[in-house]
Amino acid sequence: MLRDIEIAQKAKMKKISEIADSIGINEDEIEPYGHYKAKLSDSLINRVKDNKNGKLILVTAVNPTPAGEGKTTVSIGLAQSLAKIGKKAIAALREPSLGPVFGIKGGAAGGGYSQVVPMEDINLHFTGDMHAITSANNLMCAILDNHIQQGNELGIDQRRVLVKRCLDMNDRALRNIICSLGGKLNGIPREDHFIITVASEVMAILCLAEDLFDLKERLGNILVAYTYDNKPVYCRDIKANGAMTVLLKDALKPNLVQTLENTPAIMHGGPFANIAHGCNSVRATKTALKLADYCVTEAGFGSDLGAEKFLDIKCRFADLKPDCIVLVSTVRSMKYNGGTAKEHLTEENLDALRKGSVNLGAHIDNLKKFGVPVVVAINHFYADTEREIEFVKQFCESKGADFAVTKCFAEGGNGGIELAQKVVDACEKENHFHFLYDLDMPVYEKIETIAKKIYGADGVDYTKEAKKSIEEFIALGADKMPVCMAKTQYSLSDNPSLLGRPEHFRITVSSVSLSNGAGFLVCQTGSIMTMPGLSKSPAAYKIDIDENGKTIGLF
Repeated sequence: MLRDIEIAQKAKMKKISEIADSIGINEDEIEPYGHYKAKLSDSLINRVKDNKNGKLILVTAVNPTPAGEGKTTVSIGLAQSLAKIGKKAIAALREPSLGPVFGIKGGAAGGGYSQVVPMEDINLHFTGDMHAITSANNLMCAILDNHIQQGNELGIDQRRVLVKRCLDMNDRALRNIICSLGGKLNGIPREDHFIITVASEVMAILCLAEDLFDLKERLGNILVAYTYDNKPVYCRDIKANGAMTVLLKDALKPNLVQTLENTPAIMHGGPFANIAHGCNSVRATKTALKLADYCVTEAGFGSDLGAEKFLDIKCRFADLKPDCIVLVSTVRSMKYNGGTAKEHLTEENLDALRKGSVNLGAHIDNLKKFGVPVVVAINHFYADTEREIEFVKQFCESKGADFAVTKCFAEGGNGGIELAQKVVDACEKENHFHFLYDLDMPVYEKIETIAKKIYGADGVDYTKEAKKSIEEFIALGADKMPVCMAKTQYSLSDNPSLLGRPEHFRITVSSVSLSNGAGFLVCQTGSIMTMPGLSKSPAAYKIDIDENGKTIGLF
């Protein structure tokens, strides 16, 4: 089979004006970036805001394994499959970050014959959203340091600066630095840090903002530092949010592209699924719902992280209600959770499959707690045997979940017809969607609810630092906010080595931060890397230009 980039480069794309026209968008309502990608204008969003919503389909997955589950590939494939059976569908997806593109994970444009195109543009600079977010974040940091240098009228304690500079690249050398060295004219020396752009609160805010003025207000609410007498300092206090909004006014507009089969796709935003909510923008999802009968969107990592935050944070803030949840798993991931080593995952092993099925079962059980119909999609790989597929089918049925095998990677939309029909049927079933917890719950009770009901923990322990931070944030009025749990994606617990469905464990909250502009408390468990590093042999080594100026080695 051809590599992803080879398939993408052979794609027969339609002009972006044709894609827009296919979903009722007028030519003057898009802002083209070349021939095959465009921004959606504010005039379009305002025009369609009173349209009836289509069906909202959330695609999530089991805990990620080294073998890969293909959640984005299934999301794109499902949108193509819905189009194949005559449904008006749009995929609403996250934008890739350059960090994973040049690192080890890869891009976020799908794979095989279920990709969004132009793949090279999307995985690299796209329409510049990531750069705008980076610039806005770093402008805030520069203004804050300048305020300290120019007399420090607010009395900011440089030891308690909370915001960090960012870069859309994996660069471990910038994680912990000392800035402003070189004498009096270069500022007040202090410890500083860099995070990857997708971990910036500015990214989370962009993805939750309803419009330009909501964006400006949220940016102004960012908690940037404390004063020497322990008073909070917000972004509006250092007069940064207005200029930041100007930098972000175009980035706030969703991006329109297409799949390999010319199904429309809106790609916009992509906050970290650990320290933020891990979903594409509210504006993109809402616009897709107004333009199509079916909107297929996804959430980051497994359902214990991405789906829980999509449902408890994004849906709450945006007044969204999912009609169906698709849970992606693989035979390989189940065998891995059953103790099979990565190099033996292509061998039939019903015992390991049976043992590892508890992880899939936990995710089914968790999603059903939200009252939404669940369809399990088994992303098919060449080595999967009929006996293994039959076992998974029977297991899902025993858990009360619909089941379909998808071959979207190899066959595109034709490979997901069964899944598409199951999803259409699920969208017509009884739906009793509800949140996991009420915002009026005490903060500690919200945390325990997530830990016990979703992770399966016996309880929660807090470090002294974490408890102190929670009490500080409660005093600032954050007790009515949702909770965003930051933990490893590889396990239902906070220990990445505990696979399957761990039992008899406790979650430890090590630190807590306040994303005041985004509107949630972030509780960190374990060690979460917000500025990744490159591996010994990063993907960047393989990416190059050939003699004809064509990109090679990009997946």
